[in-house]
Parts: sequence; structure tokens; C-alpha cells
Amino acid sequence: MQKFQADWVYPVSTDPVKNGIVITDHDGTIREVMSADSSHVGDIQKLHGTIIPGFINTHCHLELSHMKGLLDTGTGLISFINDVVRKRNTPHEVIQQAISNAEDEMLRNGIVAVGDISNVTDTFDQKQKGRLRYYTFVEMFDFLQEKDGQSCFDQYYKIFELLQTPEGHRKSCVPHAPYSVSNTLFALINAQNRGAQHTISIHNQEMESENALFLNKSGGLPAFYEGFNISLGDFVSTGRSSIYYALHHMDPMQRALYVHNILTTPEEIRDAHAWNDQVYWATCPNANLYIENRLPDYRAFIEQNARMTIGTDSLASNWQLSILEEMKSIVRYQSYVSFEIMLRWATLNGAEALGFEDTLGSIEVGKKPGLNLLNFNPEKAKLHEGVIVKKLI
Repeated sequence: MQKFQADWVYPVSTDPVKNGIVITDHDGTIREVMSADSSHVGDIQKLHGTIIPGFINTHCHLELSHMKGLLDTGTGLISFINDVVRKRNTPHEVIQQAISNAEDEMLRNGIVAVGDISNVTDTFDQKQKGRLRYYTFVEMFDFLQEKDGQSCFDQYYKIFELLQTPEGHRKSCVPHAPYSVSNTLFALINAQNRGAQHTISIHNQEMESENALFLNKSGGLPAFYEGFNISLGDFVSTGRSSIYYALHHMDPMQRALYVHNILTTPEEIRDAHAWNDQVYWATCPNANLYIENRLPDYRAFIEQNARMTIGTDSLASNWQLSILEEMKSIVRYQSYVSFEIMLRWATLNGAEALGFEDTLGSIEVGKKPGLNLLNFNPEKAKLHEGVIVKKLI
């Protein structure tokens, strides 16, 4: 048994506890959360700061970890994708070491679960070690080529089948983005996932060109595809922003996790919520700043009671893999977002989005969420650059 006392305990699912105590079993299962004024016995580790649950990283591309520092910042998403394609070929042993190092970094930074995108099998061996809990999204795309939908699905489904998920881990087939998935491929993905509850991740409204393609077939994407000898001659614009194409084709019976959402408007948020009551929104602020020099309008999501989560994206598009650093960036640029709101995004909302709320996301009796210590007092200050995270369990 372990006992931790801190200036504050933030269970997330209930009100914060001042001078709180958390008691766990030897394996980290929560036995009790109480005030220090309550009667208690035995040795207690007395800590200064705030105890919170382990962080949930709802969007990562672990397989791109070897690309850290290789891609320029501020180029925009289309140039970024071109660079990823051009620089992705790397010796296998280098890729594997980078993946292992990146997982170590997430563990040090108090992350306990990850929603991870896989286009290839590079991360599968590391995931078998069970050091973090993974929801693997095997991502599929056919560049809006209806004739290629079945062959692309078959190609990626082979990857999906190769992933053996340890106990507690999950996987699903998912579309990459509205601008890269045809009607045919959407239908095949939906059919594969039907019959069980899944989380379906999709990149959403990450750049102006994405909306432009669907509004009137303008923007940078037609030229981008042409550069890869891909014709959009058969594509017909919808006259509405890209999220409506996704809403029209995704399965409203599944949990949906929309990722990035830089351009998403209040009306679009409301329409997504009306379409499906299981919608979650992942924000990756540092990746958005790295690539597009832009952030979502978080006020729009807060006012719509949107269930936000936080992701890191990849080391190709970020300086580190740390949910705390993502929270700091939110405060730096949109300081009206309170610590309490962000903490829920970073923990319980993320656990719910991945279907991991049975054990993760909040400090509740019977759960095994991991415990982190932040060296600051939310009662006295906002989250600031000097705050660090220490993993307790």
C-alpha cells in the first residue's frame, strides 16, 4: 500500500481535495481519496504540489518518431506532408530505436495511454511490451479515388490484422481525413467496424485548403495531388466545409474523435453534436503551431460544451511528447482556458474518447489511473512555464 499527501488532489471526476491524501494498492489501484483532516494511519509521503491522474494522449504518430527535428516549422500542412513522404525512408533499426525512445519520453511525462495512428507496422513490436495502453488507429486513405477504394482497404486491413493487441489495448480501422478518403473507402471502413463499439479517429479541418477543396474545388490540394499524378477529375465539390463530408460518411453509431479542428466553427460543432452524441475533439496545439502557426478557437468548443481531449501529434511535428507542454501552450495563447477545464481534457475526456475510462482518467476507488505530481498550486497561480510533472505511479 502507498499513501500520498499533497497540497491539492484533483480527482477530476469529483471536486478537488485540499490537503488531500490518495491511498493505493501496491499495483496502483486507488483504494481511497480523502482529506488530510480525516483519520488515517501509516506512513504518508508528503508532497508539495498537486496530484492528478495520468495523462491521456489521444493523438500521436509514434511511427514518425525518427523524424524529430528533420522538418521545418511554419511551412503549412501540404509542404509538411510532402516532406514527410520525402524523408520517411529510414533504416529499420533507427526507426525502432526512435519509437522506443519516444515511448520512454511519454512515460517520463506522465502519459499512461495513447491514441496512436498507424499506417505501417513499425510500432507493433513496441506496443506488445504493454508499457503504455494503446488504442491503435489503423489509418486508411485512397486520395478520393473511388476505383482504388477496395484495393486500399485490403492493403491497410492486412496491417490491421497483423496487430496483436495486449489485454486492455484496442484497435480500429479509421479514415485519414475528408480530403483523402473516397465514398467507397468510407463505406468499407464502416462495414468493418459495424457490430462493436469503436472509436473512429479522423483528421479534421487542419488547413484552409481542406475546406476550399470541398467548397469549390480550389486551394492547394488539387495541385498537391497532381504532383503525385493523382487526378481529381471525378471529384465533385460539395459546397460545404470538409467536416460535413465526414459527417455524411462516418457511422453515427461509433464514437468519433475529430483531430486538430483549427478551422471548426461553432455552427459546425453544434451540427456534429446533433449528428452523434459520442463526439470528441482532439486538440494538438504544439503541432498546429509547428505546421500552420495557428490554433483552434477554444472558446467556441467550451461554449458548445464540447468534449475536448489533448494530443501531441508526432515528433515530426512537435518538439516533445508531453501533454503538460500542450497545456502550457494553450495557456500561453488563450489564457482564459482554466486549469480545471484543461485537466479534464487531458485526462478523463481522453480516457472516455478511447474507451479506457474503466481504469484511467480519474482518481476513483477501483481505478488504476496512474498518478502525477505537478509542482504548482492552482489556487495561487495559473499553469506556467516552470511547472513540471513527476510520475508517482
